[in-house]
This record gives sequence, structure tokens and C-alpha cells, in this order.
Amino acid sequence: MPDTAAPSVLFVCVHNAGRSQMAAAFLTHLAGDRVQVRSAGSAPAGAVNTAVVAAMAEVGIDIAAEVPKVLTTEALQASDVVITMGCGDTCPVFPGKRYLDWHLPDPAGQGLAAVRPIRDDIEKRIRALVADLTREAKR
Repeated sequence: MPDTAAPSVLFVCVHNAGRSQMAAAFLTHLAGDRVQVRSAGSAPAGAVNTAVVAAMAEVGIDIAAEVPKVLTTEALQASDVVITMGCGDTCPVFPGKRYLDWHLPDPAGQGLAAVRPIRDDIEKRIRALVADLTREAKR
């Protein structure tokens, strides 16, 4: 990654209605314009999970207006880091990209109490990712 360009991160899960939305929101919140953030799903849902929206609102991040997006080849090609969250073999792999697979429970069909620990785990992972990307940018 060149020093002049912000790294680009793409979060991918099946429905783009829970985990990937939370991860993208946390990265945007914590890194600001230092990182380009995208999220998508291999089979996007019609709307973001309401328990996920509520869980993020509890920590001061509003994702109520977000809409699940379909995973495209263009989004993958434009990303430096691709973080998958349970999309399995439906996520295409391109050479030269850095791939991470985060094993996280799916919040689909879960209530707020079940979504909170998933949210908190994602936040910890995002904080570590921001530190890692910041170190890489300084090299």
C-alpha cells in the first residue's frame, strides 16, 4: 500500500445485515478518513437487522440508514484487505489481496442481548485492525 493512499477494507458476510455492517461502522467511526470502508453480502438481506441497529445505537453509532449491498467483483478488486465473516466458498479470492476470516456468531434472528457480545467482539477486532493498518501505513 502506498503511503499516500488510505488502505481500503471490505467486510463480507452472507446477508450484509449484521456482522459486516457492525464492522464497517466501527471502522468508519474509529479510523475516519484514514481507511476506506466497504461492506457487502453474498446474498444481501432486505434490511439491516433491527437488533444490530439497536446494539450499535447503544454505543453511539447510528446505522439505521444503512442498506445491505451485494458483493461485487469491483468492490473486491478495489480493496486491499477483505475480511470475511461466514460467507464460505461464496467469497471469491483475488491474488494480491490480504484476506482475514473472522469466525463470529451470526446475529440473524437473535435478540439484543445476544447481539451485544458479537458487537463487542467486533469492536475489539476493529481496534486491533486499526492499530495494524496504522503500523503498515507508517512503513
